[in-house]
Amino acid sequence: MQVLVDADACPVVIKDMLFRAARRAEVCVTLVANRYLQTPPSPYIKSMQVPAGADAADIRIVELAVAGDLVITADIPLAAAALDKGAFVLDPRGSWFSRENIEERLTMRAVMDQLRSTGVDTGGPAPYSPRDSKTFAGQLDRFLARHRAAPT
Repeated sequence: MQVLVDADACPVVIKDMLFRAARRAEVCVTLVANRYLQTPPSPYIKSMQVPAGADAADIRIVELAVAGDLVITADIPLAAAALDKGAFVLDPRGSWFSRENIEERLTMRAVMDQLRSTGVDTGGPAPYSPRDSKTFAGQLDRFLARHRAAPT
């Protein structure tokens, strides 16, 4: 089991939590981004830079993901593709994507995109909060306790 992170938009606080969890649980965490990301020295932590492009990081994460991996992303299409590979998907606010909720989320995303394309201001997500961090940390800890495996 490995943890793959859609790192371009991932909050720094989440990356820091993942770095600590990688060392503690001895699980491989890979940050995938369109830009160079510095990571702390650890045999369990690495970063992977992909070429610039709208979905380059997403495509690489899907290529790397296997059943049982954990993918960290807020990107709904990436979450759907990772679920199709049998991965678990957690967003940085601590909410799980699942087979049961992904279609609804994809539909809502399409509706919001359509509204934005007609000029409607749909606002954006709420600012990231300490409560989001706490929720994510709890979900990550519970997941790692249940699914810990030898590092890959």
